[in-house]
Amino acid sequence: MEIKEYKCPNCGGSVKFDSSKQTMKCPYCDAEFEIDALEEYQKEIASPSKDNAEWGTESQTQTWEESDLNELTTGSCPSCGAELVGDKNTIAMVCPCCGNAQIVSKRIIGMLKPNYVIPFQLDKTAAKEALKTFYQGKRLLPDFFKEDNHINSIQGLYVPFWLFDAKAMAHIRYKATKIKSWSDKNYHYTKTDHYSIIRDGSLGFEKIPVDGSEKMDDDYMDAIEPFDYSQIKDFESAYLSGYSAEKYDVDAEQSKGRAAKRIKSSVETEFASSVSGYSSVYCESSNINVKDGNVSYSLFPVWILNTKYRKENYVFMMNAQSGRLVGKLPCDPAKSWKYRLLFTGIFGMVFTLIIQALRIFS
Repeated sequence: MEIKEYKCPNCGGSVKFDSSKQTMKCPYCDAEFEIDALEEYQKEIASPSKDNAEWGTESQTQTWEESDLNELTTGSCPSCGAELVGDKNTIAMVCPCCGNAQIVSKRIIGMLKPNYVIPFQLDKTAAKEALKTFYQGKRLLPDFFKEDNHINSIQGLYVPFWLFDAKAMAHIRYKATKIKSWSDKNYHYTKTDHYSIIRDGSLGFEKIPVDGSEKMDDDYMDAIEPFDYSQIKDFESAYLSGYSAEKYDVDAEQSKGRAAKRIKSSVETEFASSVSGYSSVYCESSNINVKDGNVSYSLFPVWILNTKYRKENYVFMMNAQSGRLVGKLPCDPAKSWKYRLLFTGIFGMVFTLIIQALRIFS
């Protein structure tokens, strides 16, 4: 006959049956458990938790037709290697990834045709004004960053995105506590109740975006989201007129892991919001399976300013649909020392006045 040993979910000690209370009790921390609840908990911790993502082998991506290819050209940047796409009239492109202008035109080879495109909603004037607003009040910013001829170098670029559809089945277990405290004339008491909480369910996801460009910073791409899918269109090459489009260099297969990670994070956040009313909660195990996944390909609009200052690269990106802008600003060392000396002088003068006042009134 197999004899089971039950472990206390609270401290890990061996739990014994208390005949007086008809419950399971831990002799080390005095925690008590209902038999059925403890049985269920033992089954839970005995089952290994492992995430799994099953993506469909079929995708919704398309190939170019000959008539489409006649309307487009592509070129490689000799500096950073980025491949950009323009309309048939484009003979030179400024690379938004590094600022290099030496782009050689050629025919598109080995590139999937996008399923969708979100057209530019904000023009270059709106992007320039957003940058000027972003610069305002930055006293340590180098002067050339504020010049119009610098801001005019902002480029409109369609960035490649893989859009993932999937269904996530989740089984998540939490440990939680409720703490109650009270006092009498002699003692202060604290009672802690421990709970094992299980959440099962599923969530459907549609068009989870993952950028397909190695040159684009993933943190920047995430920061300028979300994009409004109510304005998404079936792709037409005419949308590229007047703009550049980067060719993807991270394919759908390589992007699946990042999509699964975003799904896992969203599911765990959503499920955790349903566990409330406790003094403390933490996730003990999480098992998320992604099924019925497929992928489509889209181009999203971004305004980009890429510039160098003292051999360091500074990039600004703006969602050309919503106007959300992110970037890192440089600091002018000369201005930094100027303000440092100014504030040091002011502080020294104020400190001297305080010392003199104390001597007068002492």
